[in-house]
Amino acid sequence: MSLKLVAVTACISGVAHTYMAAEKLEKLCLQEKWPVKVETQGALGIENALSQTDIAQADVVLLITEIQLGNSDRFAHNRCVQTGIHTFLRTPEKVMAAVKKLASSPQGTKIILP
Repeated sequence: MSLKLVAVTACISGVAHTYMAAEKLEKLCLQEKWPVKVETQGALGIENALSQTDIAQADVVLLITEIQLGNSDRFAHNRCVQTGIHTFLRTPEKVMAAVKKLASSPQGTKIILP
């Protein structure tokens, strides 16, 4: 199954973990052969911002955050997996399994992993 993902990573300080999560997700998606675009919200502000087209074309949105995201309402109609950065870095296989499960769900479905 080939999925197109978009993601946002953001941690409290907006430094190391934001970018560690983005890098880990890119590697996992490469293994799955899934295209992914990752927006980071960190100390440098928003980098690699997702366009409305990116979001509209995504099969699943992955929100890997420790903070309240700016502009999160733009994902209201997407299938969405939401988790914390520490959960993602410790158990990425659990998060990726949720992404696969969500792919066959109706648009607007959300999964929140503690």
